[in-house]
Amino acid sequence: MKMNRWLIVLGTIIVQMGLGTIYTWSLFNQPLSDRFGWDVSSVAITFSITSFALAFATLFAGRLQERWGLRRLIRVAGVVLGLGLVLSSQVSSLTLLYILAGFVVGFADGTAYITSLSNLIKWFPERKGLISGISVGAFGTGSLLFKYVNSALIGAVGPAQAFMYWGIIVLVLIVGGSFLIREAVVREQAPASSTEGTKKQEVRHDYTVKEMLRTKEAYMLFVIFFTACMSGLYLIGIVKDIGVQLAGLNVATAANAVAMVAIFNTAGRIILGALSDKVGRMKVIAGALLVTAVAVMTLSLVPLSFGIFFACVAAIAFCFGGNITVFPAIVADYFGLKNQSKNYGVIYQGFGFGALAGSFISALLGGFHLTFIVIAVLCAISLLLALIITPPGQGRRTRQREQQLNLNPSSRAS
Repeated sequence: MKMNRWLIVLGTIIVQMGLGTIYTWSLFNQPLSDRFGWDVSSVAITFSITSFALAFATLFAGRLQERWGLRRLIRVAGVVLGLGLVLSSQVSSLTLLYILAGFVVGFADGTAYITSLSNLIKWFPERKGLISGISVGAFGTGSLLFKYVNSALIGAVGPAQAFMYWGIIVLVLIVGGSFLIREAVVREQAPASSTEGTKKQEVRHDYTVKEMLRTKEAYMLFVIFFTACMSGLYLIGIVKDIGVQLAGLNVATAANAVAMVAIFNTAGRIILGALSDKVGRMKVIAGALLVTAVAVMTLSLVPLSFGIFFACVAAIAFCFGGNITVFPAIVADYFGLKNQSKNYGVIYQGFGFGALAGSFISALLGGFHLTFIVIAVLCAISLLLALIITPPGQGRRTRQREQQLNLNPSSRAS
C-alpha cells in the first residue's frame, strides 16, 4: 500500500507539473504582439480568461469524475489541453486565441488540477497539508521549469511553433502521469474526530455541496480565499512594472522578480503546507495574511529600494503559495473528504474572481498605490475571519459540553 501510494504521488506530480506550465503565459505576450501587431494588454487578457476558466471548470470536475472515472478524466483533460495549445499555433485573431488558449486550455487545466489534487489528499488523510503542498508545489515547479523551456522554444522557432511543441509536451506529461494514478475510495464518515495541527476537531459527516452552502463557514472561507488569491495573482501580473515604476529598477533587473516569484511561490507551497499539519491550518493562513498586509502596505507607502522591493515581493509570493496549498486541506477538515472535489471546487471560485478583481480594482482606482491599500484592508478583514472561524458545528458542540458540565458539576470534578 505504501509503495502504491507513493506511485500515485509521483503520477500526480507529473500531471501537476504539466498543468502548471500555463503560468508561463507572460512569455508570449510581447512576441505575439510583435508578430500580429496586437496590443500587449489585449494579448495579456488571454491569461485572465485562462485563470477564470480554470476556476470555473472546478465546479463541474467532480461530476465529470463520477461519470468517467478519475484516470479517464485526467487523460481527456490532458488531450484537450494539449490540442488547445497546438491549435493555438494556427490562430490569426485575438478571438480564437481567447477561445483556444484562454477558455479551452483553462477549462481542461482546472478539470485535471482539482481532481488530481483532491484525490491525492484522500490517499493521505493523515498528512493533508504536506501532500497538498507536494501536489500544488509540483504545479509551481512546472511553471518555473517551463519558463526556460518556453523561452528557448520562442527564441528558436517563434511563438506560434512554440505553442505546438508546448502542447505536445504537456499532453505527454499529463496523459503519461495519469497511468500511475489510482482513484481513492472514501466511505461516508460517521461523527468522529479529525486532526488539524495539534487540535482535535469533530467532523459531523461528509458534507454535500448543498449542505456546505448552508453553513456560514463556507462563505467565510470563500472571502479569505478570494483575498489570498487576489493579492498573489495581482502581484504576479504586475511585478515587473512595480520594480520599474516604484523601485526605479531597470527592466532587466525588475524582470528577475518574475523568476523570484516562482521560486518563493513554490517554496511557500511546500513549507507552509507541511507546517499546517503541525501548528494548525488557520494559524498558518492568519500569519500569511498578516505578512501579506504588511508587505503590500510597504510597497504602497515606503520609498522602495532594491532590497525592500525584492523582500516584499518574496514575502507576498511565499504567502500566496502557502495559502492556495493549505486551503484544500482546510476544506477537507471542515467538510469531509468524500465530496472534496465538489466542495473545494465551489470555494475555489475565489481564485477565478480574485484573478479578475485585482486588475479591475487597479483600473478603477488608477494605479498600484490605492490597489495595495484595498488589498491590505481585505487582508485585515480576512485575518479577523481566520482567527474566529471554526469547523461547522464545533462552536455549538463546545457550548453544549459547557452547559452539560455546568448542569453536572460532579462530571467536571471527575
